[in-house]
Amino acid sequence: MRYSVSSKQLNGIVYLILAFLCLIPFITAPIALFLGLVFALTLGSPFPAFNKKASKYLLQISVVGLGFGMNLLDSVKAGSDGMLFTLFSVVSVMVIGIMVGKWLNIGKVPSYLIASGTAICGGSAIAAVGPIAKANESEMSVSLATIFVLNAVALFLFPVLGHWLNLTQHQFGLWAAIAIHDTSSVVGAGATFGEEALKVATTVKLTRALWIIPLSFFTSFYFKSKGDKIVIPWFILFFILAMVLNTYINIPNSITHEIVTVSRQSLTLTLFFIGAGLSRSTLKSVGVKPLILGVILWFFIAVISLVFIYFLY
Repeated sequence: MRYSVSSKQLNGIVYLILAFLCLIPFITAPIALFLGLVFALTLGSPFPAFNKKASKYLLQISVVGLGFGMNLLDSVKAGSDGMLFTLFSVVSVMVIGIMVGKWLNIGKVPSYLIASGTAICGGSAIAAVGPIAKANESEMSVSLATIFVLNAVALFLFPVLGHWLNLTQHQFGLWAAIAIHDTSSVVGAGATFGEEALKVATTVKLTRALWIIPLSFFTSFYFKSKGDKIVIPWFILFFILAMVLNTYINIPNSITHEIVTVSRQSLTLTLFFIGAGLSRSTLKSVGVKPLILGVILWFFIAVISLVFIYFLY
């Protein structure tokens, strides 16, 4: 008796094999993202709904797990370094994004969303302020796709540039946290560059992500939307709690080491899921003008943050 396998079933099998490979230690974050991108653009994700949820929640769990490898006092010092620059960078990116978006005739809402994603934490910021700005499905899709494409490029590009520019671990961690959009790629780039870079990048990025809250209030005022729910990134509080436990409670090193190891590999799997979530239709939806706006804002934040880091650190 013969059994035939449909193309959809074959897709699912390949998807599961690649996901399993991402749990093997020698598969790094950039490789996992690359595997996901290649898979999505050649075969297409067989489980889009699962892929979206898995990438979201697994990222949050991974970040909380990484907190068990960090000392709260050291992390607060690292985070305070990034705070010196946060207010200026967030405000300037938002202002430039709105102005350039208007000049490019992109539209008020998508320009605002792309600026929000660049200024704070990529897709999470867009997902938080989008409903408050009354963004429709098309505007959300274009904004998320623009940020996603640049975010994927950053994961590959930034570690290479960091070595080329001879940045220290601390300098690179700060730069990645400020200039890369999503938390996933910030943590992935930090892990690729080194241990200290990972700690600095994660702490500064999550501190920066808290700016979603004041930005949500401003969005409500800017778009005159009252009574909309503000999404608070609660996993950041659990990340801080994990650091507190690791700092003040004598947890055996063997346990915390195992948690951090599993969390890092979970992050690698997360990046595969994120890459596998991209589709050809999403790429087509981006368009030239939103991509130009995204690149302009990205170049601006990358350059000024690098200058800031060079002069102060």
